[in-house]
Amino acid sequence: MQPYFYSVSEFIAMGKHGVFVWSCWAITVGMMLVFIWYSRRQRQAIIKQLTIQQARQAQRDVRVSVKTKG
Repeated sequence: MQPYFYSVSEFIAMGKHGVFVWSCWAITVGMMLVFIWYSRRQRQAIIKQLTIQQARQAQRDVRVSVKTKG
């Protein structure tokens, strides 16, 4: 069995298709990184919104309990 590429430079060139192959890899990896970054940012925003909503609900509950007692 013989190796298809005999050197690293041949592997990178990919038989003159290297530009296409490596640009596709770069775009794919780049999009995956963007998706991960966007998902984490959205998650943090949702957690922040939920925290604010819970704090507001707690304030409403305190006001309602004070009004019903007094």
